[in-house]
Amino acid sequence: MSPVLLSKSLKPMIAKASAFGLVLAAGLLLLAPPALAHHPFGGETPSSAIQGFLSGLGHPVIGPDHLAFVIASGLLAAVIGHGLRIPLGFVLASLAGTGIHLMGMDLPAPELWISFSVMLFGVLLALKAKPNVLIIVALASLAGVFHGYAYGEAIVGADMAPLMAYLLGFTGIQMAIAASSYGFAEWLKAHSETAAMTLRFTGFTLAGVGFAFLSGVVLG
Repeated sequence: MSPVLLSKSLKPMIAKASAFGLVLAAGLLLLAPPALAHHPFGGETPSSAIQGFLSGLGHPVIGPDHLAFVIASGLLAAVIGHGLRIPLGFVLASLAGTGIHLMGMDLPAPELWISFSVMLFGVLLALKAKPNVLIIVALASLAGVFHGYAYGEAIVGADMAPLMAYLLGFTGIQMAIAASSYGFAEWLKAHSETAAMTLRFTGFTLAGVGFAFLSGVVLG
């Protein structure tokens, strides 16, 4: 078999394996409890720029609720179109949310709204007919305020250097994860005839993840 024919024959297999991996990764988030008040350094406030940066990198990753939302925002951006506006709105608003926390202002029931946002964006990804992109950007921005508020807990009381490094860290990692999810979804759309169905099924799975987190908050 020629290399060209071999490549063509392998594409459907790779697409199916990638789609399965996407759904599996979303499902595995169900096994992890939400970490809404987690600290990457075990509760200690970062005292240096390096610690602040590493804490910022870790916070959205070790919190499955945050991670699920960032992944959903990237996938949804690929389905809706208009580039990375959805995750960008989320990330910029999360900076504002962190600022709100650092100023000592309170937001009502942040844990509940964070879990609800994961469920909502899973549902939006699962819907066949999607809302207008501006509506989704607005919802992502609103979610970003609450997610950012939770991020602020880990940096309260820190000096300016670790604080700025922390903001840089969680901004960079969130955009990297969202962009990776976006790129993967675009690749899947180009190489799999069942991409739309796979992404919708992933949305249902993420909605289930969000519902599990929300149930834990309400009952918890």
